[in-house]
Amino acid sequence: MIKKLRRKFVLIAVFSLFLVEVVIIGTINIINVCQQNAKSDELLAMITQNDGKLPDFGKSAPDKPPEDIRDQSAGFDGKGINPETKYITRYFTVRADERGQITSIDTSHIAAVTSDDAAEYANEALRGSSEKGWSGNYRYAVSQSSEGSLLVFVDCRSQLETRYQFLAISLAIGFAGLAVVSVLIAVFSKRAIRPVIESMEKQKQFITDAGHEIKTPLAIISANTEVLELTAGGSEWTASIKNQTKRLSELIKNLLTLSKMDEEIKTVFEKFNISDAVYDAASPFSTLAASRGKSLSTDIQNGIEFTGDEGMIRQLVSILLDNAVKYADDGGEIRLCLKAEHRQLELSVHNPCSVKPEGELSRLFDRFYRADSSRSRETGGYGIGLSIAKAICDSHKCRITAKYESGGMTFRVTAQAK
Repeated sequence: MIKKLRRKFVLIAVFSLFLVEVVIIGTINIINVCQQNAKSDELLAMITQNDGKLPDFGKSAPDKPPEDIRDQSAGFDGKGINPETKYITRYFTVRADERGQITSIDTSHIAAVTSDDAAEYANEALRGSSEKGWSGNYRYAVSQSSEGSLLVFVDCRSQLETRYQFLAISLAIGFAGLAVVSVLIAVFSKRAIRPVIESMEKQKQFITDAGHEIKTPLAIISANTEVLELTAGGSEWTASIKNQTKRLSELIKNLLTLSKMDEEIKTVFEKFNISDAVYDAASPFSTLAASRGKSLSTDIQNGIEFTGDEGMIRQLVSILLDNAVKYADDGGEIRLCLKAEHRQLELSVHNPCSVKPEGELSRLFDRFYRADSSRSRETGGYGIGLSIAKAICDSHKCRITAKYESGGMTFRVTAQAK
């Protein structure tokens, strides 16, 4: 239990950190991409409005730094645009008529693209419906006029390389940080959950000590009651004392069983015939069901092998059948089924129940939970049996579920046949 709690704490903490890093790294990279695209679009718009060429800013005045140059005639803010922009920007332009036929190509401002390449890029852009987009390493814009179309392509190779490098570096730093923090969380997780561990240890110790302390007076009460019946004869009072003593003994036994299971005692699993084990465990309940006006039918597939603790599996079957006999409708038929298909083993117990239990059915496996407390008192339930059943399933890596179907409750245990 403690190892499971610690492992869950580490997984939740690491997963939460992973989500935070994904959001942070993703946001930073998206902002970076948007800023680069905005800068490229600004250059494209400037070239488009200047009839396919970057304007000649000239040399700036001493009191006017290059980064503050503004092309007021074109209506641009010009941030990041300076006199050197004209010489470091690589671009080419293509003009097309109204029918989409290319009329002119200008590749004088780029060396990596020939006229044929430029025509191919332009035709690809004209076939699309977007006014802006990407074509390989080039960001382009299409401007429509009465004379036709002007297509401007800006080489963004360096921006793309910077983008990918930034993404790789941010991912590397993020995962390195995640790994370091994960190790630290794993190292200090025991200290973080120490208060919970101490509380659980005290609870288990209390249950164990109280259980052993109560056993002695219960044995004395039971022995004294038998002496009274031998000397004075039996009565409804002595019968009630014996009945309540028996119930309390069963409760203590179940509590001690749960406490032992919480300690994660390593059980030596062995391969056994689970078909025979289920049949043997179910046999006594036929008589018990008949004595209460109910019936039990079994459908057990023969020869199924399973690796586990045979005693625990028998106890699991007994708990499920005991629960079904207690809560089945009068005159109802309880059905036990065991089958294996494609290495998937399934054990199910169904009992007719005209009224669906209140609340979440998954809570039936919680300790001391009873969907109908008044009815549980009548049947002698404590709300512990199904908790033990779940603990047995957990120790065998099985899955147990409760479902209201076909007018009754069905408890289903699934596992890999081993």
